[in-house]
Amino acid sequence: MYNLLLTVFLIVSVILIVCVMMQPAKNNSDAMSALTGGAGDLFSRRKARGFEAVMQIATTVFGAIFFLLALALVYLSSH
Repeated sequence: MYNLLLTVFLIVSVILIVCVMMQPAKNNSDAMSALTGGAGDLFSRRKARGFEAVMQIATTVFGAIFFLLALALVYLSSH
């Protein structure tokens, strides 16, 4: 049981890394924002759509699975 969980844990770890790396960058800290007083940031906080939304959901799901598997592995290794 422990070996099966460890194998699934490693697979989920790789998938989680891929999900995080595929998310688009959201760095909007350019010099124009400082010069204009941040007026361009008015509409920058929009809801993610399409690919961004799918990657955010996938990252959240695989992060939760990663956490639960880590807890299960710790429990099994201590007993």
